[in-house]
Amino acid sequence: MTCWRVMSDELLKIGLLGRGTVGAAFAELVEERADEVARSTGRRPVISGVLTRSEGDAGAIIAEADLIVEVMGGTEPTREYVLAALNGGLPVVSANKQLLSRHGPELWAAAEAGGGQIRFEAAVAAVVPVIRVLSESLNGAQIDRIHGIVNGTTNFILSEMASTGASYEAALAQAQQLGFAEADPTEDVSGADAAAKMALLAQLAFGGWVALDDVVFEGIEQLTTEDIAYAREFGLALKLLGTAERVGDAISVRVHPAFLYAAHPLASINGSFNAVTIESPAITEITLSGPGAGGPQTASAILGDVVSVLSGVPAIEPPQGEAKLTGAVHSAFYLHLEVADKPGVLAQVARLLGEHGVSVKTVAQSGLGDNARLVMVTHSILESDFYSACDQIGELEFVRAAPRAIRVIDEQFIG
Repeated sequence: MTCWRVMSDELLKIGLLGRGTVGAAFAELVEERADEVARSTGRRPVISGVLTRSEGDAGAIIAEADLIVEVMGGTEPTREYVLAALNGGLPVVSANKQLLSRHGPELWAAAEAGGGQIRFEAAVAAVVPVIRVLSESLNGAQIDRIHGIVNGTTNFILSEMASTGASYEAALAQAQQLGFAEADPTEDVSGADAAAKMALLAQLAFGGWVALDDVVFEGIEQLTTEDIAYAREFGLALKLLGTAERVGDAISVRVHPAFLYAAHPLASINGSFNAVTIESPAITEITLSGPGAGGPQTASAILGDVVSVLSGVPAIEPPQGEAKLTGAVHSAFYLHLEVADKPGVLAQVARLLGEHGVSVKTVAQSGLGDNARLVMVTHSILESDFYSACDQIGELEFVRAAPRAIRVIDEQFIG
């Protein structure tokens, strides 16, 4: 077990870096739960210093603290402060997925050299204990696949589009009004936030370093109510899904919109909730779900990490080397084509799909004249083969717009 600096008295002096929504909620929770933490661990947590844009000195706060809680966000100067704490032998509890997914090797090395440790339950899915399950409960199990709805903003938007028929723009405005989306929602709706979280989950599941830049991601900005309406005909639900899985002797980590059949454990996760499924031969499949954002929820996860440090729970093991990554993955697809309604259209599309090994599972056609629509769901195929077929289909003279494709998770029952 990693050693850390011995405290000089019964107080656990916590240096709090950042006091926004999460930081303020954490400070309030520490005061509220201090007696209970003291009873269970023998140490009473107290906030010994706070760093904000206009208050506090980082060096002095770190020097006085027994443990650092980092909720500043961003990478600079946050990285500098966290490195100083780790090099000084302090435990650091962070909710900063961007920092961890971009600078993980440097932070892990500092923790090892200084005798500190890093905990980051709150960095992924807030109060949903997926980090703890992977690093402790399933530490000895072989993980084959993780699917995750790990961004509450996009899940709320897609749930609104599905339940009310709202457009993407209207659902985003509703999310912003309710506080589920930032004024600038780019990091969420582009898939970047979910990609950082999936990089962390992949590290824990497969043991190798996965950087944010290694994760291929797509967002939800181009999705339409028409996609959702057609998918409903096929019994599908639309989610922004993160996947980390074994593919032969390598792993694939990606984030993209995906349709799920109703029997999939994540298909019914709606609103701002997060959920993660973990698949392993030892357990078949487990699903963890709950609120994925919010000040009190994130603060609760942070305090849980503080208690783990106080209780002597072994530190999270650092990744061992760089993960071997691959983009050669298979998926089923939903394909939406806007076409002129002429004889032989479906036959030509089917021929091109067949030439690339794409087998069609279901198909629907609507509209007349130049405004016809051809929608189908395929069986699983190597993604590169499918996209090659789409490129050729897009060049056909009767196709009125670029083909629109969305992945389909055709796994209905796990195990």
